[in-house]
Amino acid sequence: MIPTSISSAVADRAKILGTLETLVIGAAGGLLFLWLNLPGGLISGAMAAVGIAAMAGRPVTMPPILTQTVLVLLGVTLGSLVSRQLIQHVSAYPLTIGLLALATFCSTFGSSFYLQRMHGWDKTSALLAGSPGALSQITMLAAEKGADVAAIAVVQTMRVIILTAALPLLLALTGIAPSAPVEVASLIASPLELAVLAGAAIAFALLLRLANFPASWMFGAMIASAVLHGTGLIEGGLPPWMRGVVLVGIGALIGTRFARISRSTLVSHINAGLGSFAVAIVISAVFVTVIVLTTHVRFADVVVAFAPGAMDAMLALALTLHIDPIFVGAHHLSRFVFVSITTPGIVHLFGRPQEDVDD
Repeated sequence: MIPTSISSAVADRAKILGTLETLVIGAAGGLLFLWLNLPGGLISGAMAAVGIAAMAGRPVTMPPILTQTVLVLLGVTLGSLVSRQLIQHVSAYPLTIGLLALATFCSTFGSSFYLQRMHGWDKTSALLAGSPGALSQITMLAAEKGADVAAIAVVQTMRVIILTAALPLLLALTGIAPSAPVEVASLIASPLELAVLAGAAIAFALLLRLANFPASWMFGAMIASAVLHGTGLIEGGLPPWMRGVVLVGIGALIGTRFARISRSTLVSHINAGLGSFAVAIVISAVFVTVIVLTTHVRFADVVVAFAPGAMDAMLALALTLHIDPIFVGAHHLSRFVFVSITTPGIVHLFGRPQEDVDD
């Protein structure tokens, strides 16, 4: 019999080594993509490297405390942009957010119809897999309704991975966004200002967390940083090296999602994931086209705001591609709320009857 204290110490050591390996692999991938001058290099390179390592069976992991730290630092960086740019197009927000809700509704049913017709999925699993964003809520709802959780996770994860890798490349190749990294802030906050930023960010994030606000660590830090910078109390931002660490951390975090999916599960559902992703992109493209033709919002801003990916990944891309993070954040938060509120009702009305689930 192995004493509990020894087995616990071994497990803790394995987690620490797994975390260090994840960070080293992520940093190597990010630096490689940056050296190749690929758009969004740090985040997409880290994501690709960690994802490949996860599929190869390496114990990649990101502990909660490290994840929360990365999200807080991302929020601080995004909030520091408020005093320098944007809040242009604010008058267009209600229109574009309304269209985003409609696009989300159409995308959910379009992807669901595809999964049912082409891959024989049941209604509940197809609806949950087609719902963009809010993966944690979708997963819990899938387990509660007896849906195929593994298949849904594959489709949802593939959507995030493809968007994070493809969006920067697409925007750069079309000349819509710069391919080279953009300097976010010319001033670096003093040690005292950084301490104030960190304290305010953590305090506000904890308040939002108590209120069950979605993505509270990132949005709490973002709001606190935005207030401090917008009022002129603080002018500088994080040092460039720290922003690079944040982007690598976000990329590595996305890559670790593959560690929760077995290779056989991924292979068996890869066609469903690619097909439903294509359907969702086509539907989103229609709405993006309407907005670009009828408003003055920049095309790149609308593309990232309407991309059916995870909030943290899309906001990190907004940071690297010099895209309006306030516009993108407002829309992804709105979609998160819309999906969280409406999906249970949609599944109840259009999914399998509960008695079928129980059987």
